[in-house]
Amino acid sequence: MDKQEILKLEQFALEIRLNTVKSLDNLGFGHYGGALSIVETLAVLYGKVMNVDPKNPTWDGRDYFILSKGHAGPALYSALALKGYFSLDTLMTLNKNGTKLPSHLDRILTPGVDMTSGSLGQGISVATGIAKAIKQNDTGQMVYCIVGDGELNEGQCWEAVQFAVKYELDNLVILVDDNKKQLDGTVEEISGKKDFAKIFEAFGFSAKDVSGKDVVAIHDAVVDAKMKKGKPHVIVLDTLKGQGFSYLETKKDNHHLRPNAEEVVIIKDYIAELTKELEVLKDA
Repeated sequence: MDKQEILKLEQFALEIRLNTVKSLDNLGFGHYGGALSIVETLAVLYGKVMNVDPKNPTWDGRDYFILSKGHAGPALYSALALKGYFSLDTLMTLNKNGTKLPSHLDRILTPGVDMTSGSLGQGISVATGIAKAIKQNDTGQMVYCIVGDGELNEGQCWEAVQFAVKYELDNLVILVDDNKKQLDGTVEEISGKKDFAKIFEAFGFSAKDVSGKDVVAIHDAVVDAKMKKGKPHVIVLDTLKGQGFSYLETKKDNHHLRPNAEEVVIIKDYIAELTKELEVLKDA
């Protein structure tokens, strides 16, 4: 990518982050932490990599995206709105009566959502099924699936991993949001320290560790994966829960936030900070 393309992706990531925080702030509570940790990855996928058509969300020739950690839906909604699947104003209806944007993803309600998710551990299974059908029909699309590091506690994930290897699903890219935390604490405290790249590699995946904050590193890893044939791919993203929001990054219980009065002010200040940063980036 040239400098202008990189700048465009960084701006897209900033817009996703800003609109995610604004929609959650308008709602008054939500899954800030796990939504913010996948912002840069969404920017790369929807800003540069995926072949999709916002005017025709169910186009048969599209690349597919599965957000297995469905509680991070507000970040995906922001990416979809900015891409043109629906209006930005719709983001302010997040999780409200009659909304098309429920707290967890619903493929029937929301244009651009390929899997209803929220019950963790199921996304890789769905992604492998889609990837297998694409390979069988020889239609050439890619399937991308974001899973959480805590979500990989689920045995179903590893059953799907074995399936993907057996059928050489080289059109499947799993992106692990390795943000080090899950609902009840750190991943290490709950299930032990993991080297996910080595684990997936041992199953038969091509594997790579990258910084989940770096749009260039994420982009290059995805492009590299697409070029490799004969096996499925995993990209392990080194991220932080609440990524980009220093207050949340250092907050211990940052899986779900119901802000107190002091935190409401902190969030408003952060929105103002992001708005200014976006203005500077647009002028660059």
